[in-house]
Amino acid sequence: MKQVLSAKELLKILVIDDHESVLSGTVDILQKNYPNAEFITASHASNALEQVTNLQPDLVVMDLSIPEKLGTTARPDTGIQVLKTLMKNYPHLNIVVQSAHVRTLVRIRPHIDSHKGGFTVADKSLSTQAMLTRVAWALQGLTHTKDIKGIHSGLEVKPEWMRVLTLAFEEGLQDKAIAEHMCISERMVRHYWSKLQDALNVYPEDGKNIRIQTEMRAREEGLID
Repeated sequence: MKQVLSAKELLKILVIDDHESVLSGTVDILQKNYPNAEFITASHASNALEQVTNLQPDLVVMDLSIPEKLGTTARPDTGIQVLKTLMKNYPHLNIVVQSAHVRTLVRIRPHIDSHKGGFTVADKSLSTQAMLTRVAWALQGLTHTKDIKGIHSGLEVKPEWMRVLTLAFEEGLQDKAIAEHMCISERMVRHYWSKLQDALNVYPEDGKNIRIQTEMRAREEGLID
């Protein structure tokens, strides 16, 4: 599966929701913005996992409150288990969680932090444009979890993220040099940047340099001098 995809590239998108009206509405919105994409749908966990296995989508847009199988009750726990399975088996899969139960994601924060694909969260109360922004960010391989209340209570930054910060802003290295210094790929360096920026609540904004914004927030938090 591709980690970073352009907005107009041919995509394969799986949408998971047990409410038919929401499912069709989400597909309609996405089709207008990604007219060349192939859309697949699923209404319960078993079918969703089967679709991912068989069709290898580039992006999954999913609700959390879904039934285990047809005829069973929809529960957020079911969606959480699906997410854990997807992130374990497909570490580079791009995922958008579109749900009214986003708070439950705090239970799987370690899985989200280690996931290497795009991972964004869109509460169902968000506007259409805000949701589409989350989709675009996920396709860029970015992480956005700001909508999950309490997920960043008490800032936690992993040692490898701190190393990237130090090499970039205290030693002035670019990503290629950082990768060589840490004996990792440039792709992994970009992954660390995305996770760090999410922890600092720094996201792409028109007219602003995200790297500069990251440095400013890191200094505000005392992560670097």
